[in-house]
Amino acid sequence: MQLACPACLTRNRFPDARLADNPRCGQCKAPLAPQTPVSLGDTSLPAYLAGCDAPVLVDFWAAWCGPCQAMAPQFAAAARSLPAVRFVKVDSDAAPQAVARYAIRSIPTLLLFRGGRELARHSGVLPAAQLAQWVETQLAKETR
Repeated sequence: MQLACPACLTRNRFPDARLADNPRCGQCKAPLAPQTPVSLGDTSLPAYLAGCDAPVLVDFWAAWCGPCQAMAPQFAAAARSLPAVRFVKVDSDAAPQAVARYAIRSIPTLLLFRGGRELARHSGVLPAAQLAQWVETQLAKETR
């Protein structure tokens, strides 16, 4: 498996079975598979998506958005329950190029990627359990 480091964007290869061993970046030693969402922006998001073989769930949000604030703890709880998925938060105000590139029209919007390719999207707040179920359903559709 290949994972991009969320801190330095270096691509790291390691066996799939070792994902639970808390792998660290060979370059900067940052965790490659943190159980909490990581923040990325305009330049780091495309590089991160291109460098990850694992599924990546991206939450586009804004600090002024009430539903986004309600979604934040649910997103973090889902990150803890789905260790094989990388969770990323993108502040839509600070990342206008990413918002335009992925045609984000409302927030919060979730985009699920695998291998740099968008698999699915959802707009609106979801409880953690429903969010995890949605991700698992979308990933199962991809493998059919």
